[in-house]
Amino acid sequence: MKRTNTFAVRPLSDNGERLLRDLLDASAALWNEVNYGRLMRYNDEGGYENEDVWDADTGRLEGKYKGVLGASTAQQVIRKNSEAWRGFFENKKAYHDESDTSVTEHPEPPGFWGNKDEGRKLHTVIRNTSYTVEWGDRSRLEILVGSELKDRYDHTGRLRLEITGDPNWPEYEKQGRLDLWYDETDSTFRASQPVTVSDEIRDTPLADEKAALDIGANNLVACTTTTGKQYLYEGRELFQRFRDTTREIARLQSKLDEGRYSSKRIRRLYQKRTRRRDHAQEALCRDLLERLYAEGVDTLYIGGLTDVLDTHWSVETNAKTHNFWAFKQFTERLVCTAEEYGITVEVRSEAWTSQECPQCGSTDRTTRHQDTLTCPCGFEGHADLTASETFLERHTEEAVRPMARPVRFEWDDHDWSESPRSHRPKEQRTDPSTVHRDGNVASGES
Repeated sequence: MKRTNTFAVRPLSDNGERLLRDLLDASAALWNEVNYGRLMRYNDEGGYENEDVWDADTGRLEGKYKGVLGASTAQQVIRKNSEAWRGFFENKKAYHDESDTSVTEHPEPPGFWGNKDEGRKLHTVIRNTSYTVEWGDRSRLEILVGSELKDRYDHTGRLRLEITGDPNWPEYEKQGRLDLWYDETDSTFRASQPVTVSDEIRDTPLADEKAALDIGANNLVACTTTTGKQYLYEGRELFQRFRDTTREIARLQSKLDEGRYSSKRIRRLYQKRTRRRDHAQEALCRDLLERLYAEGVDTLYIGGLTDVLDTHWSVETNAKTHNFWAFKQFTERLVCTAEEYGITVEVRSEAWTSQECPQCGSTDRTTRHQDTLTCPCGFEGHADLTASETFLERHTEEAVRPMARPVRFEWDDHDWSESPRSHRPKEQRTDPSTVHRDGNVASGES
C-alpha cells in the first residue's frame, strides 16, 4: 500500500537554517529556469505539444546547480518539472476530448516557484537514496547537500534536521522521493515522505466505516458518516474576507497608470489572499480526516466538479467554488492528506443530492432558502447536511445510523474550532411527522 508521512522539521542551528533556506531557494531557481525554457518553446509552437518542449537544455542547468544541490537533487527537481508538464499535456488532451469529463477547466502550463525580487517558493525534492529518516525519542531527517553549500557554511556530511511529531507510518518497506518546503502560513519547514507499507497493516482502528462530503460555497464542507456523526465547516466569514481583499485589489488596479497591470502592493495582496485560503484548506483537511480516522472510516466519497457546477450555477456561488475555494486544489489536498491516514477517496456523482428530499424523494418540489431545505411533504432540514447524508446513502450498502447533533466549526485564522451553535437546544416541533428519522439532526434542525 502507498501511504504518506507528513511532518514538520527544524534545523538544529541558525547556520543550519540558513543552509537549508539556500538549498530550497536554489531548487526553486532551478525549477524556474527549466520551466521558463520549456514555456518559451511551448509558446513558440502556438500552444501545442512538441518535441521542442523537451529540448530545453536541462543538462546545462543540472551542471549549473549540482554544486549547491548535489547532482541527485538537481536531477529530481528537473524530473518533477517534467512530470508537471506531462500532467499538463494529459489534462489538456482530456479537456479537448468530449467523451472525457474528468477535466472541466482549461489547463494551464506549470507555473513558476515565485521570483527573486518578491521571494521564491522555498521547495525542493530529495531522491529516496539521498535522505534518511530515523524515528524514535529523537526523530531526525538527514539530507544530502552540494559541496558548494558545505564549503559556504563550513558544513560536513549531510544536513541534520529535527523531526517534530510522530509519523502515521513509522514502519515501511520502501521510501519514495521526499518533498521538503517552507510553509509561510505558519513559518515552519515541512516534509512529505511517500512510503510503501505492508498490505497486512490495518489502515484505521475499525477500517469499515464510510463517509460522504458535500463541498459547498457558504458551508465549505458538510460531512456525514455511517457511524452517525455529522460535521459542518462554515465558510461565510472566510469568503467575506476573500471578497474584501478582491475588492481592494480591484480598487488598486483601477488607480494604476495606463499600461500597468500590477504593483508590489497588489501582488502582496494576491499572495496574502492565497496563503490565507490555503492555510484554511490544509487545516480543514487535517482536522476532518483525523476525526474520520478515529471513527474507523476507510472510504470517503466526494462529488465531482461537474456536479458542483450543475448544482451551483449563480455567478457569486461559482466565484466561491472556483476562485475562493479552488475546488480542484482542495480535492487534491484532501486526497493527499487522506493517504497519510490510509483513507481511500472516491469521486462519485452527487447530482441532485442538494435538491432531493430524504423523506419523500422529490427533487422538483423542494425549496432551498439559504441553509434550509424544505419540501411540501413536511420535511425541513439543513440543506448541506441533508445532501451529504443523501449522498452517503446513495453510494453505500451499509445503513446510515441515526444522526447525532452535528458538530459545527468556525475558522479563527489558525484552527477550526467548534462553534457555540453546536450546543444550542433542538428546535421544538409541533408536527412529529416532519421528523425524517429519530434523532436525525441533519433532517430535523434547520
